[in-house]
Amino acid sequence: MAFFGTNGVRGIANEYITPQLAIDVARSLGTYMGSKGVVAIGRDTRASGEMLKSAAIAGALSAGLTVIDVGICPTPSVQYYVKEHADAGIVVTASHNPREYNGIKLIAGDGSEMSREGEREIEKIYYSKEFSAASWEKTGDLRHDSNANEFYIKGIINSVDNELIREKRFKVVVDTGCGAGSVTLPFLLQRLGCEVITINGQVDGTFPWRNPEPTPDVLTELADIVRKSGACMGVAQDGDADRAVFFDENGEFIEEEIQLAMMAKYVLARKKGPIVTPVSSSSRMLDVAKEAGVDLEWTAVGSINVARKMMEIDAVFGGEGNGGLIFPEHQYCRDGAMACAKFIEIIANGQKLSELAQSVPEYFNSKTKVRAEDLPGTMEKVKEVVLSKDNEVDTTDGVKIWYDDGWVLIRPSGTEPIIRIFAESKTKERADALMNEGVELVNSSK
Repeated sequence: MAFFGTNGVRGIANEYITPQLAIDVARSLGTYMGSKGVVAIGRDTRASGEMLKSAAIAGALSAGLTVIDVGICPTPSVQYYVKEHADAGIVVTASHNPREYNGIKLIAGDGSEMSREGEREIEKIYYSKEFSAASWEKTGDLRHDSNANEFYIKGIINSVDNELIREKRFKVVVDTGCGAGSVTLPFLLQRLGCEVITINGQVDGTFPWRNPEPTPDVLTELADIVRKSGACMGVAQDGDADRAVFFDENGEFIEEEIQLAMMAKYVLARKKGPIVTPVSSSSRMLDVAKEAGVDLEWTAVGSINVARKMMEIDAVFGGEGNGGLIFPEHQYCRDGAMACAKFIEIIANGQKLSELAQSVPEYFNSKTKVRAEDLPGTMEKVKEVVLSKDNEVDTTDGVKIWYDDGWVLIRPSGTEPIIRIFAESKTKERADALMNEGVELVNSSK
């Protein structure tokens, strides 16, 4: 298994993600950077965050880097800061993982996530333990900057129709889950002229009310407040606030794949150009692209793959079906607060979220996972069987088999010995049938 997973390295804090690991990852990054340059280091609100941030700072200084400690920040805030003020970034976060987890994510100098190639080089250094150690007089300087979040909020305000939004004086209900979004999202919305009702807005790394993953089952209070308050929408963020999920004006949860297609439809109505999403995303994105007469580019799963492809082809929008939306006019990374501001812009332009959601094509999804000890061997056999048949096949990430009435995706996990199976069709019965075909194919290939 790779050291860096789909989004950084994660595990139980102080068991797997130890101060020593944080030091060594930072030393590896410093060695990769040739022991010169500036790295911005921030963290989410997790209880272990200060410990691990301090360790990462020590490792970076040891390698000779100049460090700017930006404190508690959403991941996209650190990314926005790095783009203008640093040569790389480190975010101490486990994103949506449960409260006991923590992790480390690396940011490239352009503010996007570190490239896969960069991660592989840093991983080699990490495992070799051949770190650059600066001589005593060249260990790095440490600075602090408390303005990163203000810089980020201003960037979002300048990327939306802020005057139109301010005119409307919307009421919005926000659940930042005690995560990093607590120090940015409510304040952004206030600056956009909104009346903000906030729950779980205190910074608390024990996440006392809900785990960092914003799933509908833990957001019933948010939905209830939207309905009772007459708000135009509700929004909830994950632990590091790079993703957000939304409730319409009726307090109904907008499923993330629908959310992605809604935003693509809104963007494409105003600006033509290619859009990008992973092979795991719904065909809704393909339908929206066809309707707008633009190309859709499929990528491997992972926001870094989406962002890099967007840069490559100058895409107008991209994202994943997990609440992670990417707006190139702001920055090439998932950004929950930017997504929130953009959804408010949609409402300000006269469309209710419930109406836009209903305008997106309907599909049904099924998913499961199968344990497989030999992931490469099993996947190779799956590919052989599939390629021997007549179906259209995409091997961008795993094996995706297209049918006239749906698709099934079979792909290995990057972090555990399992193979994930996703299926989609216009009926639930057919989606289930396609998923079961995928399960049978995997089991017969083990």
